[in-house]
Amino acid sequence: MTMSVRGAIAATLLAGTALAATPAFADEADAPGPITISGDVTLVTDYRFRGVSLSGGDPAIQGGITVTHETGVYAGAWSSSIQGGGAYGEQELDLFGGWSGEVTSGLTLDVGLLYYDYPGADKHTPLGAKNHVNYWEPYASLSGDIGPASLKVGVAYAWDQKSLGSEDNLYLYSDVDVAVPNTPVTVSGHIGYTDGVLAPEYLNGLSDQTGWDWSIGASATVYGPLSVGVSYIGVTGPSVDGFTDDTVVATVSASF
Repeated sequence: MTMSVRGAIAATLLAGTALAATPAFADEADAPGPITISGDVTLVTDYRFRGVSLSGGDPAIQGGITVTHETGVYAGAWSSSIQGGGAYGEQELDLFGGWSGEVTSGLTLDVGLLYYDYPGADKHTPLGAKNHVNYWEPYASLSGDIGPASLKVGVAYAWDQKSLGSEDNLYLYSDVDVAVPNTPVTVSGHIGYTDGVLAPEYLNGLSDQTGWDWSIGASATVYGPLSVGVSYIGVTGPSVDGFTDDTVVATVSASF
């Protein structure tokens, strides 16, 4: 948590104390403001992006922060350590913004634009040409509850860009989360389909630009903001150790 956020929280607490003796303002003081700030810090045993390891099969440290307005408009940043070599460097930084809100009873729409940035990437290739690695990706999803299950379907599309070899990439996915009654445990499942240059097979050096990824796992809140999780993750195509092999990923996360 940054010092500015800490300062905002302290100011809010002081204001609430000062107004507590005035009943006419008590409800106003306790009401949430128009802006909320949330974030998390996570340690993972392997950073898998749509089933493909971006940390070379090794642990990664991740974290993000999101600022949300009461209208549903939000913006934020998320980052992870990676093993991208000279081409991508050792850090991924995602900047995003969008809108999320209920479009009909029980159905939530989330639309936005995400920018993948690699701050440590070499700016030029050995031959002197400019090295393009950053790219844009709009996204949209619909989510809702059916009984004890929370369901989501989504799409992300990266249009033709130099960093993608002047080609595009389409990603379709579905997630399901089921809370186990009377426990802090949630069981989750995911399946995704890629059509484009980010497909696991294509990244493995094959000509096939389509592929599937999937995962199944469970997570639990163990103490306050601290949660742990474990997932089994797999992708179609050849298995490359520390890259596209099926694996078990464990996570420890703290949120605020």
